[in-house]
Amino acid sequence: MADVVQYRLERMANELDDLERRGLIEVEKISDIVKQRREFEYRLQRPSPLKQDFLAYIEYEKKLEAYRKLRKRMIIYQMEEDDERERGKKKRRKKWKKSISDFAGVLRIMDLYRMAVMRYKGDLGLWFEYLEFCRERRHGRMKEALGQALKLHPKVPGLWIYAAAWEFDKNLNVVAARALMQSGLRACPNSEDMWIEYLRLELTYLNKLKARKEALGEDLKTLERGSVEVSQWKEDNKDLFMSLDTGNNEEKNDKESDSEGHAEKQNIFWQLGSMVLEAIYHEATKALPSSINLRKRFLEILGSVDLAHSDELRSEILKDLKRDFSHDEQYWDMIARLYISDIDMTNGEAKSEVLSKLKQAFQVYEEAFNVLPSVKMFSLFVKFWIDVACPESMVHNVGLEVSEFSLFLNRAYEKAESTGCLIEDLAYQYILFYLQAGKIDKARKVAEKLSSGKLSEATTVWLLRISIEIKCLANKTTSMSNDDLNYIFQLLERVLNRFSLSKAESLWFMYHKHHNYITAEQVENVAELTPCGFPHPTFPQSIKEKILEGALARCSSNCESSVSAAVVDRTLQSDGILNARVLYNG
Repeated sequence: MADVVQYRLERMANELDDLERRGLIEVEKISDIVKQRREFEYRLQRPSPLKQDFLAYIEYEKKLEAYRKLRKRMIIYQMEEDDERERGKKKRRKKWKKSISDFAGVLRIMDLYRMAVMRYKGDLGLWFEYLEFCRERRHGRMKEALGQALKLHPKVPGLWIYAAAWEFDKNLNVVAARALMQSGLRACPNSEDMWIEYLRLELTYLNKLKARKEALGEDLKTLERGSVEVSQWKEDNKDLFMSLDTGNNEEKNDKESDSEGHAEKQNIFWQLGSMVLEAIYHEATKALPSSINLRKRFLEILGSVDLAHSDELRSEILKDLKRDFSHDEQYWDMIARLYISDIDMTNGEAKSEVLSKLKQAFQVYEEAFNVLPSVKMFSLFVKFWIDVACPESMVHNVGLEVSEFSLFLNRAYEKAESTGCLIEDLAYQYILFYLQAGKIDKARKVAEKLSSGKLSEATTVWLLRISIEIKCLANKTTSMSNDDLNYIFQLLERVLNRFSLSKAESLWFMYHKHHNYITAEQVENVAELTPCGFPHPTFPQSIKEKILEGALARCSSNCESSVSAAVVDRTLQSDGILNARVLYNG
């Protein structure tokens, strides 16, 4: 072990001499560097070096390399300043002749990465760190590292995409990038990302070809929707161009034929892009016939580019989606959301367009309720409604009122109730819908109906019902009578006695949070409501003790223990330690 470490340290001698000779590292720090490197080398020579040992050594070398670069810039700047003072001339950038110290640090870091990935071959994060360092340094070892990574991890789509992106963006080699993507698709045919990125690669290449044609003077539209065309500029400034037409018929005919040929060249890229997308789409759906997300992403790409026959392609994809996924709730939700995703908010008719598109989206959901009435389908609709009703949505941005679409929501809840799909969460949102609309009486009737019927075991519905009852009584009279308070408390008592403590924990804490005993004579003077909508509880002491004793008697779990502890704590604060001790011992 010592011989190997000593050999590796001796190989650093020329580099350290060069750093000292050029003044990049102070003499005092050279010995510290050797000492630190010796310690790291011994850690790496252990029988089982840790991954953290490699990373710590690499981090140290990166900091040292950054310090060397900083010192180099400072020395060059000082040399330029001295030269300017001596000669009195304009400061010129000094050339720095490269030496071994300019390369040794980067090579050492790469060797450490190579040793680390060979030791931990299955660590993809470490492989990507290695590749990213090679890419940032634009080092020739990048191709070798990519080959090793792909050889060891051929089933990782991210590596194939990373390699193809490097070839396409950095090396400008579309042939190699395409070959890598096609090899990746053979190795990972079930990867959605591979198919989508391959399509993006081909469309980006076509767009670059069109841009090059445009730079050469040919009026070609780009594949991007909404792009500014050179032809528009030429049309606006046609007075600046001199016509070379001599006026004879032969030249006019030639010009017309040239324009026809030019139009054909214009359309060829649209057609090629359409053919590429169609071919990749058919192959992708063969490989992943059950993936609805893949077809959704194809639709998103199709909506962002301008291709020939794009409407036909879109109709074909939608037709395939309906044929293969009409039994899936995600399909109907996706189709409905596609309507609002296509809205152009910059258009002057945005308000009418939003209104029309939203109505179409709601009609899709209504059709889905008839075809596929399920809990998941109604839950997706409620989530869509919440997204539409939020203050940041496009509905508020264009000045529309959410109440204009309340009829669709009402029909959906009625459909869910009639089909038995109204679960606790949906029922809670159903009641909140009427409360937000200001229909408190309707909300009260719905809450009473649901809590007494199919959702009699839903604690959230009961909690909302009790809150509504309190609000109704508070709105009816200026002060609540003792009978009103007893009605509310008996309703609460019925719920608490019906459910276990663990299930009705929120109701228990709601009661004990607001419970402050006052005498029955003071009941008639209480009219103030708490911020959450509940009155300061003013129930008789006998009923209170009954509820508190019930909590202690049913204490058998951690949840119930927390409730009983809260009961005792509340009694201690309001009635004193003697009553709390009696309650606890009883």
